[in-house]
Amino acid sequence: MLCNPFSMLLAGFALGIVSRLFDLYTQNLGNIFSQMAIWILFGVLISIYSRSKKKAMLNVFLFCIGMLITYYFAAFMTDGVYSNLFVLGWTGFALCSPVFAFFAWMTKEKGILPKIISIGIVSVSLLTSVIFFDRLRFYDFIINGILVYFLFFKKVKR
Repeated sequence: MLCNPFSMLLAGFALGIVSRLFDLYTQNLGNIFSQMAIWILFGVLISIYSRSKKKAMLNVFLFCIGMLITYYFAAFMTDGVYSNLFVLGWTGFALCSPVFAFFAWMTKEKGILPKIISIGIVSVSLLTSVIFFDRLRFYDFIINGILVYFLFFKKVKR
């Protein structure tokens, strides 16, 4: 299965480099991959397709750490401009990602609590675009539409 710790670390490494290349060479994709909504979507997908809560927590953590390591290494190597506040913010996000993954994994369980968690995830995704990045953009609606589909409609077999 693709959703294992080693492949998630490699995927994180790869997306860290790709994200930095997007920053350098494509403004639109660079903007999308600089915001939290896309990373929330990736984290949710990794979580819900992991076989257990513990695997989800480990998979998402390794994905986030891999992405951060290669992104900031590539930024350093390309003389990228980034603030310490962004480094701390994304590091905090990565360190909290196992908790986020735990709750995201639960969204595919039965009952009212998973629906409440799903609403919370979508709300946070939307709010981060407004609070941290000053407004919702067209691609935020697309990303969050995909998020809604996977959280509320897509059936996942474990």
